[in-house]
Amino acid sequence: MAIRKSNKLSQTAAIKQILKRCSSFGKKHGYDDVPKGHFVVYVGENKSRYIVPISWLGHPEFQSLLRIAEEEFGFNHDMGLTIPCEEVVFRSLTAMIR
Repeated sequence: MAIRKSNKLSQTAAIKQILKRCSSFGKKHGYDDVPKGHFVVYVGENKSRYIVPISWLGHPEFQSLLRIAEEEFGFNHDMGLTIPCEEVVFRSLTAMIR
């Protein structure tokens, strides 16, 4: 039980770090179009920009994408949160989440 709690805590800390980085990245680069309760991710080879609701952070499939992003890029880089998958896959997943 303690392991799950510790894991949950580190996951919460990672999510807070993601949101902080995404928020500061957008402001730093002149993006003011992100509504409250949302954040930006960059997807695919062309790094297409998507605005997604924070509520998706709790969705298991979206969390899987975040784990893949962390493994591939980490969360400490100059670009905002980058999701390493094809745009078609990302759009399909987001259609399921909605």
